[in-house]
Amino acid sequence: MKKMHLIFGTVLSLLMVFSAFSVSAQTTLEEFVAKWDNGKQFTLDVVDKMPDNLLDYKPHASAMSFNEQVTHLSGAMVMIAKNFMMGADPSFDPSVKPTTKEELKALVAASYDYVKITASGLTAAQFAENVEIFGSTASRRQVLALIDDHTTHHRGAAISYIRANGIEPPRFSGM
Repeated sequence: MKKMHLIFGTVLSLLMVFSAFSVSAQTTLEEFVAKWDNGKQFTLDVVDKMPDNLLDYKPHASAMSFNEQVTHLSGAMVMIAKNFMMGADPSFDPSVKPTTKEELKALVAASYDYVKITASGLTAAQFAENVEIFGSTASRRQVLALIDDHTTHHRGAAISYIRANGIEPPRFSGM
């Protein structure tokens, strides 16, 4: 009987610990915004590292250029936030095709700011709502994670282009 109480107590304790972790595992909006602002600065640092004469560099004829990678991550984050996170019409043209580093940086900054403003305007209930997106169903919280993952993917590709040209990329700062 004593052994049964010990096993029951251990199982109950483990369940309480795991449920505490699952409740606290969701990122708060404040935590997301801090991470998002860091990602914005890191993306701008990545753009700064690539010399102007290499903005159109691509490692293969079928690949996107450095400029296209960064332009794509910027435009896509705006499109997804507008269409699936109740975003307002942006005050800039997210489909613009920058030709200079300064234009590219302006697009990056405006796009990151747009997503932050859009996400910050949603209530907890709106974040929890499910939407149809790309043939699937996801909560708006998951859509925000998709935007972040997609951005990270293309920024990573851009970083590899910097390295391919023998240039040291900016140091990553996770926080």
